Amino acid sequence: MWKHEHEIEVRFRDCDPMGHVNNAVYLTYLESARLSWWRAAFGPDGLRDHGVILARVEIDYRRPAFPGDRLVVRLRVVRIGQSSFTVAYEIVNARTRELVAEAVSVQVAYDYTQGRSVKSFSSCKSLKALVSSVSGYATASSFVIGVISARS
Repeated sequence: MWKHEHEIEVRFRDCDPMGHVNNAVYLTYLESARLSWWRAAFGPDGLRDHGVILARVEIDYRRPAFPGDRLVVRLRVVRIGQSSFTVAYEIVNARTRELVAEAVSVQVAYDYTQGRSVKSFSSCKSLKALVSSVSGYATASSFVIGVISARS
């Protein structure tokens, strides 16, 4: 079940000489959806109060998107670790519902004042807020059990 949706209109500037969205632009689409979700979960100061940094992204491209297309980026957290969490995405054409791309990203807890990653989330409160924002579960362990149950 997808926990957050963010709609984007493909702009002319997003496209390459072949007329479709350039592969690198999909990273920006994922970032926009992730930021929208993060603000919904933690409020307007969420990035400052709960520092994370992008560590890894992989994208599988399924169909091209073109100027004027409306895309829906859906996301959900699929794993929460000690100091990182993994987000899965799908991008679909809002009109045709065709799958355009699938992606996964890993975010790491990060202290921007010290300029380095940290070994754990800044507080249990931030982890609980993250878990509840994506799953409705009260704890990380019940979230993991819920994910395992959903896969079975």
